[in-house]
Amino acid sequence: LDAIEAEHDVRVLYVAESGSRAWGFASPDSDFDVRFIYVHRRDWYLRIDDPRDVIEAMLPGDLDLSGWDLRKTLQLYHRSNIALYEWLDSPIVYREQGSLAQRLRDWLPQAFRAPAGYHHYLRTAEGIAEQHLQTSPVRLKKFFYTLRALLACRWIVARGQQPPTAFSRLCAAEWVSVDERAMIDALLHAKR
Repeated sequence: LDAIEAEHDVRVLYVAESGSRAWGFASPDSDFDVRFIYVHRRDWYLRIDDPRDVIEAMLPGDLDLSGWDLRKTLQLYHRSNIALYEWLDSPIVYREQGSLAQRLRDWLPQAFRAPAGYHHYLRTAEGIAEQHLQTSPVRLKKFFYTLRALLACRWIVARGQQPPTAFSRLCAAEWVSVDERAMIDALLHAKR
């Protein structure tokens, strides 16, 4: 992150894990999906052209870094970007400078749009099921991605709120039956 700051002349404000590690069901071969929010110096924002507002890097050790500029972040936040909302709720935070991330978390109940969130998770579940669950062998990892998205849909229907990032919190919801929890626990055990 220090190297990215120096190379791109930015300041990294927030860094968190995304994907299966943040969800709580990483496999031994899971990569690290590190996501971050950064800010440029003032003059960068005064440019007439549209400069690139994403920084991406694939590093050794299965380290996948991807970050968004502050302006892009705020635009996506305003449009109910579920990936960004999940970053902000990640249980694995590597860096948090200033009050930006906390302020975005505090505003989330007003920013979250339940229909957009529901359709995001439903499309995710349908897409994974169509591409990865129709033919053998079915990878357990893909089954969990689908299951997580469906549990997120349930959360939105029940609470009208952004679902938690951590899979364990989705599974602990009162609308998940004892039998469903037992099945999920058995599958988690097999995955590990």
